[in-house]
Amino acid sequence: MEGDGEVDLTQSPETLTEDDVCVIQDTWRPVFENRENAGVAVLIRFFSNFPLAKQYFDKFRDMHPEEMKHSVHVKKHAVRVMTGINTMVENLRDGDKLDTIFQQMGKSHALKHKVDPVYFKILAGVILEVLVEAFPQCFSPASVQSAWTKLLGVLYWQMNKVYAEVDWESVKSSAK
Repeated sequence: MEGDGEVDLTQSPETLTEDDVCVIQDTWRPVFENRENAGVAVLIRFFSNFPLAKQYFDKFRDMHPEEMKHSVHVKKHAVRVMTGINTMVENLRDGDKLDTIFQQMGKSHALKHKVDPVYFKILAGVILEVLVEAFPQCFSPASVQSAWTKLLGVLYWQMNKVYAEVDWESVKSSAK
């Protein structure tokens, strides 16, 4: 599946309630304690189901899932992804800090790595899918999945917002 590269700001994300924030922060703790394993599981599922996403990763572009489990590069990126989510989760009550996080992440992925924004949406779905399977004691309740779906929707919307601000259409055209 190749993204169409279009920035989608048509639908605003649902707002997180204080209960959502509490649920997200509580359920995140065991995940972050196991960040390397959880992150590797997310990346392997993501790249197995959406192999075109590997085009952005020189170091593990040609790896098979079994190789990815043992790759230092995959583990390093997995921890980076999980640490990024952790920073977001820790700052859910600080809108200014969240804006800074989204700006840095969005600009890096758009301008430096030239990642199609559709992959944020795909990755969000994969993250929730893997967390439900790997941490059923925390992520099975529908209320938990709902809170995380809202958070990941906010992440995707914010990334699209940054992509629009940096004129992704021009960036994408110049990358071809």
